[in-house]
Amino acid sequence: MDIFCETDRPSRRAPEKWFTGEVWMDPVIEAPEPARVRSLRVSFAPGARTNWHTHPLGQTIHIVAGVGRVQAEGGPVREVRAGDTVWFAPGERHWHGAALDHGMVHIAFQEALDGVQADWMEPVAEADYQAVPGSG
Repeated sequence: MDIFCETDRPSRRAPEKWFTGEVWMDPVIEAPEPARVRSLRVSFAPGARTNWHTHPLGQTIHIVAGVGRVQAEGGPVREVRAGDTVWFAPGERHWHGAALDHGMVHIAFQEALDGVQADWMEPVAEADYQAVPGSG
């Protein structure tokens, strides 16, 4: 058994090459091999979001506070709120982040495959991010 103390794992600013806007990450778990689970608490300021990306084994995000936006390639921008959970399938190109005028915090869960947990791509175009959320 291991106990990870909050004070031993400081918050860190998310890499600008993978995010737009102010984003902070707090580690939850990066389990040692043979386990593959990785988890972070991610806090997005209003207007902040990830770049387009995929996960080799999929990703789950659980929104714990605020209002956010998510989109899978080819689908509409969707609004998510505290208590919502979103599953992105393995290899599904997507992005997620805060709403235009609200911050959002989620817990992200993904597994690493051969040490890779995400494949990062280009930033989300401003027009795409600002699209009126739809259903689907």
